Amino acid sequence: MNTQEDLIGHLAELRKRLIVVAASFLAAMCGGLYASPHILRYIKAGPTAESVEWNVFSFTDGLFIYLRCAFLFAILFVLPVLLYQLWAFVRPGLTSTEAKGTLAYVPVSFALFLAGVCFSYFLVFPMMMQFMMEMNHNIGAVETYGIDRYFSFMFSIVFPLGVAFEMPLVMLFLTRLGLLTPERLTSTRKYAYVGLAVVGACISPPDFVSHLSVTVPLLILFEISAFLSRRFARKMSQAAPSPT
Repeated sequence: MNTQEDLIGHLAELRKRLIVVAASFLAAMCGGLYASPHILRYIKAGPTAESVEWNVFSFTDGLFIYLRCAFLFAILFVLPVLLYQLWAFVRPGLTSTEAKGTLAYVPVSFALFLAGVCFSYFLVFPMMMQFMMEMNHNIGAVETYGIDRYFSFMFSIVFPLGVAFEMPLVMLFLTRLGLLTPERLTSTRKYAYVGLAVVGACISPPDFVSHLSVTVPLLILFEISAFLSRRFARKMSQAAPSPT
């Protein structure tokens, strides 16, 4: 009976947390609808877009871009709320030390994601656009860009890198669970380097300088993540009670 009551209590708690997240998302979506024209004007005035004419090829292109911009604005600002509600849900099962340590993940995760978005938008995306436009000029093509394709191309670069910048927290989390150890990090480093180089090649223009501009920060981020993971694993082993 207690087990069933506990389950009902957990489900009620989860429902309450989800309602808070949904309400926060709706509020952020309203803010995004208000902010979308300003955001789009800012993007259009940027150095990457100022030389590109945003054409529409259907009556709904402008509406969909408006709604997509508002949706992504809402996702960005609801992310800290979602992370905090997840932490609050599992908080009863954590010790006070674990609770304090994991609570710090919430602002750090948001900051890392925002840093990845800024890095990709201000550095990687302009390089990609410049390379693609030069290729089109070289073959004598007439450039006519649709606004839908422009934003789809931008988002396909910006958000994967934003997610990639979550690497340090993911590795720390895996270390806390015991799934990642310093020994495994050492043995898999070369495979991680190859994987990150492939990712850098996929989201950067096909020239050596652009590859380095994207891949090197990813490798540095991996090494920082590995250092933090090893340090955290060392602290965990020191804090663990010695066998008697």
